[in-house]
Formats: sequence, C-alpha cells, structure tokens
Amino acid sequence: MINPTLSNLETLARQAGQILYAGYEKEHHIDHKGEIDLVTEVDHESEIFLLNEIQRLFPGHNILAEESGEVNNMGEHRWYIDPLDGTVNYAHHIPIFCVSIAFAQAGVMKLAAVYDPMRDELFTAEQGRGAWLNGRPLRVSTASDLKHSLLVTGFPYDSWVSPVNNLEYFGRFAKMTQGVRRLGSAALDLCYVAASRFDGYWELTLKPWDVAAGGLIAEEAGAMVTNLLGSPDYIHPPQSILAAPPAIHGLMLEVIHHAEGR
Repeated sequence: MINPTLSNLETLARQAGQILYAGYEKEHHIDHKGEIDLVTEVDHESEIFLLNEIQRLFPGHNILAEESGEVNNMGEHRWYIDPLDGTVNYAHHIPIFCVSIAFAQAGVMKLAAVYDPMRDELFTAEQGRGAWLNGRPLRVSTASDLKHSLLVTGFPYDSWVSPVNNLEYFGRFAKMTQGVRRLGSAALDLCYVAASRFDGYWELTLKPWDVAAGGLIAEEAGAMVTNLLGSPDYIHPPQSILAAPPAIHGLMLEVIHHAEGR
C-alpha cells in the first residue's frame, strides 16, 4: 500500500485551507453539536474535500475525521483529520483557525501538517526528521522556569457543567507565569509551542484529531509531549495533553498534580 509523503500532506492542507479562506467573510450556517460546540457548512466542505482526496490518492487507508468519524476502519495506515480547528473563532469571524492533518502507520505518527490560511503559515513535521514553519526549522523555547514562561490552554465544551473544567489549573498557572492565553485552536497552540511563541500548553478532554498533527510537530521541535498523567500516549482516552520544553514540562506536571491533590 502506498504511503503519503510530507509533500502530499502539505498540498492537502493548503487546498483545504483555501476552502476556509474563501468562506471566511461569508455568513455561515451554524449547527450545534452541544451547547457551545459548533459546526459550520465550511467544516463539512473542507472535510468532504479531504476525505475524497485521501480516498482517491490512498485507497484503503483508514481515516478518523472530526465530522465523519471512522472511515474504512481497518489496516495500519491511519489519517487524523480536523478540517477546521477553531470553529467557534471562525463562526465569529476571529482569524485564528487552521486545517490539521496527520498520518500514522502501525500506531506511530509519521507525518503532520497544520495550515493557517489567514497568515499563510504551514507547520509541518516528519517523524525523526524535524519540524518546520514554511520550510524554516522549528525549535521550542529555552524556558527553564515558570515565572518567565508564557503558557496557552483551552477549555472543554462541557465546562458549564463538568467539574473537570480546567479553571483550577488556569488559576494556578496564571499566578505563577507571565500569563496564560486561550486562542481557541489546539492544533495552533501546539504549533506555537513548537515555534517558541508559547513556552507550554496543556488541555483536557480533547479528541485525537485535535492533537495528532500538532503533537508530532511539537515533539519534532523538541517539546516533551504527554498526557496529564505523564504518559507519552496523548491520543487515546482518557485524553489530555501537556507540551513544553523538557526543562519546564516536569514543573507544569507538578502544578497539575498538586492541583489534583496527588
């Protein structure tokens, strides 16, 4: 079976990104998957394009996509597709969103591409070879303590009702760092850690398509990426993620475990 190249993912991400760019200024048809979990017609348009192209170019490959779920759930070749990461931003005409695509083989993430069409920024990675932004190599920051660090996070869609809502962690980190930001796109949060724009990122209650591509990009840029238990598996349930340079990853994990009373 044919494997994709990084060039294939770059092309797919840019093409899907143009769908997002073209629809950005338009009024959107918005559906609700939950109280604050939105989906627009552009999410579907981007995803349909990606599904069709991947199935045409790589027939038989398994695809896990945000809106369609599992497609051809068999074999060791697996794609993770988020056709529009940052839908709430997009629906409100806030220009912080992206397309996220990852490819794994036999459970190992191999290739990743995250494209921000508003800034024409293409973040990519290949396992064991590095991470890049528009072809320029990426490295995480040299942060060595929390008080000089700028962090980023996100909040779950069920934060209105769930006690696991990230507010406790947010409050603790806000009091011991330069600040905590919330952009609204997990994939871009991870890419920004890779690009040393942020020093660290954590989030709870995610889905595989949210973090598959960004996680590999952050790892290949030198970040330590785990779940909040410290395990390297941040793709499978119970899902959470922590990405940071090794020097502060452990410090962030300590804060989180202290907040949980461990």
